[in-house]
Amino acid sequence: MQDAATPQEDRPWHALEPAEVIRRLDTTPDGLADIEAEERLARSGPNRLPATARRGPLMRLLLQFHNLLIYVLLAAALVTLLLDHLSDATVILAVVILNAIIGFVQEGRAEKALDAIRGMIDPHATVLRDGRRLTVSAEQIVPGDIVLVEAGDRVPADLRLIRAHGLKIDEAVLTGESVAADKAILPVDDSVALGDRHSMAYSGTFVAAGQGTGVAVATGKDTELGHISTLIGTVEVLKTPLIQQMDGFARHMTYAILAVSAAAFLFAFYLQSYSADDAFMIVVGLAVSAIPEGLPAIMTITLAIGVQRMATRNAIIRRLPAVETLGSVSVICTDKTGTLTRNEMMAQAVVTAGGECEVTGAGYGPVGSFRTMGSEIDHQRHPLLMELVRAALLCNDADIRQTSEGWRAEGDPMEAALVVLAAKAGLDTALIRKQLPRTDEIPFDAQHRFMATLHHSHEDGGFILIKGAPEDVIAMCAHERQVDGDRRLNAAAWHSGSEELAARGNRVLAFAMKPARAEQRNLNFADVDSNATLLGLVGFIDPPRAEAMHAISSCHKAGIRVAMITGDHAATAREIARQIGLSDDPRLLTGTDIDRLDEEGLIAAARDSSVFARTTPEHKLRLVSALQADGHIVAMTGDGVNDAPALTRADVGVAMGQKGSEAAKESAGMVLADDNFASIVAAVREGRTVYDNLMKVISWTLPTNGGEALTILGALALGLTLPITPIQILWVNMVTAVALGLALAFEPTEDGTMRRPPRRKGQPILTGELLWRVLFVSILFVAGAFGLFFWAESRGLPVEQSRTIVVNAIVAMEAFYLFSVRYTHGTAFTARGFLGTPAVLIGIATVAVAQAAFTYLPFLQNVFDTRPLSPLDGAAVIGVGIALLIAAEIEKRVRFAVTRR
Repeated sequence: MQDAATPQEDRPWHALEPAEVIRRLDTTPDGLADIEAEERLARSGPNRLPATARRGPLMRLLLQFHNLLIYVLLAAALVTLLLDHLSDATVILAVVILNAIIGFVQEGRAEKALDAIRGMIDPHATVLRDGRRLTVSAEQIVPGDIVLVEAGDRVPADLRLIRAHGLKIDEAVLTGESVAADKAILPVDDSVALGDRHSMAYSGTFVAAGQGTGVAVATGKDTELGHISTLIGTVEVLKTPLIQQMDGFARHMTYAILAVSAAAFLFAFYLQSYSADDAFMIVVGLAVSAIPEGLPAIMTITLAIGVQRMATRNAIIRRLPAVETLGSVSVICTDKTGTLTRNEMMAQAVVTAGGECEVTGAGYGPVGSFRTMGSEIDHQRHPLLMELVRAALLCNDADIRQTSEGWRAEGDPMEAALVVLAAKAGLDTALIRKQLPRTDEIPFDAQHRFMATLHHSHEDGGFILIKGAPEDVIAMCAHERQVDGDRRLNAAAWHSGSEELAARGNRVLAFAMKPARAEQRNLNFADVDSNATLLGLVGFIDPPRAEAMHAISSCHKAGIRVAMITGDHAATAREIARQIGLSDDPRLLTGTDIDRLDEEGLIAAARDSSVFARTTPEHKLRLVSALQADGHIVAMTGDGVNDAPALTRADVGVAMGQKGSEAAKESAGMVLADDNFASIVAAVREGRTVYDNLMKVISWTLPTNGGEALTILGALALGLTLPITPIQILWVNMVTAVALGLALAFEPTEDGTMRRPPRRKGQPILTGELLWRVLFVSILFVAGAFGLFFWAESRGLPVEQSRTIVVNAIVAMEAFYLFSVRYTHGTAFTARGFLGTPAVLIGIATVAVAQAAFTYLPFLQNVFDTRPLSPLDGAAVIGVGIALLIAAEIEKRVRFAVTRR
C-alpha cells in the first residue's frame, strides 16, 4: 500500500476522481477486509495526534524545590546540620518538605481533573468493512477505510468523498468560516485553497447537514489537523506576568537576604565577638525569619482556589498561572459567533412587495411576533407574508426539536430558522409538509447557490419553490408577487432591498415560486432557470447574547478593551459590534487591510480599531503580537485548529468548550464550558480577586517576616539577647503561613474590583506603597516584640519565658494584622470585617490551638525551649495584637486620604 500522505503522482487527493482514489489506496467501495484493516493499523499506527509529553511524578516533586528561596533554606539546613544543631535543621527541612508536598499534591489534582475532562470524549466512527456497516473507535480508522458520516458526526480522518447527499460540513476549526461548506464528489483544481476543496472532508470538522461517504486518505499526524501542530510548535510561549514578577521578586529577595546575612555574620563575628558557630546560627535565624518559605505553596493554593471558583462560572483553567493573568488582562480579543452571539440563526426581517416587517423572538424557540413600524401586526391578514413563510418551510431540509436544554436545530441553522419563522406565523409545520409533500428537488450547491423543490397539492396542482442567494434567485424571476396579482419584476428595487438588509448585518435569502404541471415528477435546472415569480426576501442574524452586552459594559468600566476578531463579513461584524455596545461607531479593519500594513503600522491601527473582519489565522497571530508589542496583556478566544497559534501566543488563550477543537483546547490556558463571553468577564473578575488575594498574602507575609528579621538585627546591633530563637521563628512561620496566610487565599471579591483599571504591564510586586507598608508594620512588630521582651525581663522572668511571650505576641500580631490586610481598598472596622470568613476563623482557631500546644505541651517545650504563660502574660499578648491592628488601620486611612488628594 502506498503512503497515504504522499500519493505516487503529484496530484492531491481532492483533484482525483473517486475511482482513482479507491484504486490507489487498494480498497473497494465495500471497504477493507477486517484482516487488512488490522494490518494497516499496525503499519500506520492509531488515528490520533501524538500525545503531549508530560512530566513524571518524580520530576514534578523535584520541581517543587526549584526556587531560589528554597535553595537558601536547604543550604541553611545543611550547614545547621553540620554544626550539630539537629533540631533546627530538622524543622527547616520539615517546613521545606511540607511546602513541596502541598504544591505536588495540588498540581497532581489539577492534572487528574484535566484527565477527567479528556476522558469525557470517546469518539467513534462508522465504517464499511467487507460490506458490513460497523461502529469502531475513531483511533482504528486506517487509510483506505470507507467511512460514513451524517449530521452531527465529527469527521474522524481526512476523507476523499465518494458519495454526498445534501452534505454540509462546518470547517470553522480549520478555515475559520462560520457558514458550513457544501460538499460534492467532483474533483476540484489542484491548487484551490483548503476552504474550497469541496470534494474533501477533513478530520476534526463537524457534519452540519446531510450524509456522505468517503475514503480515508490520511489519519493521525498526516491529516491537515496534524500538520497545524507543527505551526503551534514554532510559537513562543510567553511567561505570565505573575511568573515573571515572582521570578524577579524571589531573585532580588534572595540576593538581599544573602547580602544582609553575610553582613550580619561579619558584624557578629568580628565586632560583637560571637563564635563562628553562634554567629552562623544568628544568620540562620535571620534568613529563616526573612525568607517567606510558605509563599510558593500559598501562591499555588491561591491559584488553585481561583480554578475552583472559575469552574463554577463555566471557565475551566488548564494552567494555574492563567488564573492570575486574567486579572491583568487589558485587551480581550474575542470571536463573534457563539461567543458574543447566540450561535443560533434567527429570521429577523421579512420583505415582500407589501413592505418589510420585523420578527421578534430569540434563538430556535418558536415564540415571537411580527411587527411593522414598531407595532405588532396580525400576520394572518397579510397573504404575501404567509405565502413566503409557507415557501420557506417547504423548500427546507431542517427541523427543530425541543430538548431538556431548550430548542435545538436539526440541520442547517438558517433553514432551522425558517422552520421557526413558520411556527411563529402559526403554521402547523408537520401538517403543511404532509399536505404538500416534496416530489423531487435540486439540492443546494455552492456552484449554483440555490435550492429548488417540487410539490403537489390537490387544489393547486404542481408548483416549484426556489430558495437561494438573492442575486441568483432574482435573475431567475420575471415577475414579483403582489396582493392584486403578479407584476413585472423591478429587479433594481429588490437588489437594493437585499443590499440594505446585508448592510444591517443580515444574511439574506430570496424566495420564488413557479407553477408546474400536475403530472411532473422530476425537477431539472431547465425548469427553474427563468420565468419564476419572486415572493420576497428573508434577513437572518445571529442575535447578540444579552449577557454579552452587560459583560462588555463591565469591561469598559474595568478599563478593558474588547476587540472582535471574526472571519465574518465586515457589515455583519460592524452591526453586531454596534448592537452589543462595543462602540457606537466601531472602527473596522479587514484582513486585506492588515495584509497591507507593516508591523509598526499594524500596532498603530490595532490601537484604534475594535472590529477585525474577514481574518485568517495568520491575521489573528499578527494582531495578538501587535497588541502585546503595544504594552497590553491579551486574552484571545478561539475554537478552531486555525486559532491554536494565536491562542498559544496570547497571554491567556481561551478556547471554546462546546464547539472548540481539541487543538484549540490544548493550546489554551482556559476553556469556556458554555462558549459565552460573559464567562470570560466573570473569569477576569475572579482573576483580579486571585491577584488581590496574592497581594494580600504578600502584604501580610513580608511585614511579619520583616518584623522577625528586624528583631534579630536589632538585638545583634545592640548586643542584646535574642528575643526569639531561629527554631522558634521557623515554628512561627510554619504555623502562621499555613493557618493564617492560607486563609487569605479564600477571600471573596472586594467591592469595586471591576471598577478599577487593570494593573500596568510590568508593574513590580514591591510597589512604593507596599514597601512603605512593609517598613511601617515591620517597625510595629519590632516595637511589640522588644516591648514585651523588656517588660518580661524587667519582671525578672527567665529568658525562656520571655521568649515564649515574644513568640506568642508575634503570632497574635500576625493574627490581628490579618484582619487589616483582608481589605486592601477599605477598612477592617466593619461588621463584616470583624466576623471574618470561615477560612479566617478556622485559621485563627488553628493557630490558637497550635500556640497552646507550643506553650504548654512538655514535648514541644523541650523542642522549642518554651515555658507556660500567666494570665497577665496572655492579656499582654492579646493587647499588643489589638494595638497593632488599630495602628495599621489608622495608617491605612491616612494613606487613603493622601491618595485621594
